[in-house]
Amino acid sequence: MRVWYNRTFSSVHAAIALIRDADTEHRFTIVHSHPNRHVPAARLAHAFHLEPTGLKGDAYVDWCLAFCRDQRIDVFVPGREATVLAAEHARFADVGTRVLSAAPAPLLHRIHDKARFYLDTDLPQAPVAAFRRFETLEEFDAAWAELRPRHGKLCVKPSHSIYGLGFAVVDEARSSAALLLAGVEYHVGYQDLRRGLAELGRFRTMLLMEFLDGPEYSVDCVGDHGRLVSAVVRRKLAQSGAGQLVDMRADILDATARLCAAYQLNGVVNVQFREGGGRPRLLEINPRMSGGIGMACLAGPNLPYIALRGFVDGFDGLDVPPARDGMRIGEVSVATELP
Repeated sequence: MRVWYNRTFSSVHAAIALIRDADTEHRFTIVHSHPNRHVPAARLAHAFHLEPTGLKGDAYVDWCLAFCRDQRIDVFVPGREATVLAAEHARFADVGTRVLSAAPAPLLHRIHDKARFYLDTDLPQAPVAAFRRFETLEEFDAAWAELRPRHGKLCVKPSHSIYGLGFAVVDEARSSAALLLAGVEYHVGYQDLRRGLAELGRFRTMLLMEFLDGPEYSVDCVGDHGRLVSAVVRRKLAQSGAGQLVDMRADILDATARLCAAYQLNGVVNVQFREGGGRPRLLEINPRMSGGIGMACLAGPNLPYIALRGFVDGFDGLDVPPARDGMRIGEVSVATELP
């Protein structure tokens, strides 16, 4: 069975390694594509192909359809343009390919728009932090006047973003230059922020939010069209070099299961929480593998393999081991020759 991972995040390297390690029957031939022939995952895949550059939307879908037909792909796990591709399952079925999407296309659109996602998500076990959206300085000032008296610290982030790009804690005491010289990351001076917003006029949707100062939890999961099949909860430890802790908190697992059902999550996905006020609070759903997928799988469940086997054969009778609660995990960089 030929399984294709197109251009995606670097976590695909760990996923391919995990699948190949577990696939003792050699059922799966892993195909990977990327515009850069030197990506590390090219060495792990059974076959590697260069992707064209510059294709977007419908043009990229057409290229993917032709690739699946020409390469006789049985299962396509999309990374690039995953939301667009999620709406095209029928066209891929016509060429004999099943597409493993993280959720239906309308729900993926909602997940990627954090302002809409926060408004639409009802999760009493882990409620979203207080927030207001803004697109002008005047809207920012109104949001600040409403939220700041109720919360000790606020932060900003874009409604559409990945990797935490654009996130910053708003510092009322220091300028951005002072923060820079002090080596303080992910902070911005309040007055500098206001000046910059005034210069921009109107800009893309941003969120002003209550800042949560507790530990962060990353939950790597396998979903089966809304049913949570397996999950590993990683708590990120504050001490540098201390790694992360597998912390299978019942409240976080329950919240994750409810999100899985609400958003029809499927395959390998990641959910982020952070503690505030003594309880977990929802940050986001990442409808893809996290960068820490390799660490999560050390705790027991081989999540990429479980997701692939379950998608192909169904999950009934599939061995899904429990996560080893309390395990301390970490990652080290290893030098490798590139193709």
